[in-house]
Amino acid sequence: MISVIIPTLNAQSELPATLSALVPGVVSGVIRDVIIVDGGSTDKTLAVADAAGATIHMSEPGRGLQLSEGAEVARGSWLLFLHADTVLETGWDQEVGAFMDRIDCGVRPEAAAAFRFALDDLGFLPRVIEAGVSMRCTLFRMPYGDQGLLIPRRLYGSVGGYKPLDLMEDVDLIRRLGRARTIILRSRAITSAIRYRRDGYMKRVARNWICLLMYYFRLPNSYIARFYGLR
Repeated sequence: MISVIIPTLNAQSELPATLSALVPGVVSGVIRDVIIVDGGSTDKTLAVADAAGATIHMSEPGRGLQLSEGAEVARGSWLLFLHADTVLETGWDQEVGAFMDRIDCGVRPEAAAAFRFALDDLGFLPRVIEAGVSMRCTLFRMPYGDQGLLIPRRLYGSVGGYKPLDLMEDVDLIRRLGRARTIILRSRAITSAIRYRRDGYMKRVARNWICLLMYYFRLPNSYIARFYGLR
């Protein structure tokens, strides 16, 4: 069964839809628990989580740290890391259940899985970005955190889990997993486009690519975080 781990920080507007999409997994018995790891929200995020029956764990802010702490308190044999502004599309629980069964029964080797990326916005630019992400995942098997990550607990532990990074924690973990142990599912993870509309689609994409280059050139994570605007 899955423990869903969601890092939050002032996510009251996005979190209800994210949690609602998990209900079919609870009903079907795929989900064991949902853990909200909050980094110090000052809005109604905790009230939303409590009303949904989620387990609340308080943490220092920092997505890598929050994800790591969530994994430590999770009870499921599988972990699903999910952003607070990402909604899994209808039917995700059936595909995920089949994927886990094949691994748990030894039919296929142990692996992690991410969802296909989608944005909840109309127009040409969102579709271009989705196509670019699809190409990246096809060529390099490199999903980002906004695509979710489903992983057996034992595999998560064997690769060292999430590091307490402010940024690039998702790329860091996927690199340690490697292409052969990373699968892209058919179901979509639909991410809020609010930040893309606010920052400008191309500006945000360019900033993400620059941060990725900084990471590969081994610049300090604190420097990347400042460039991104987290500090």
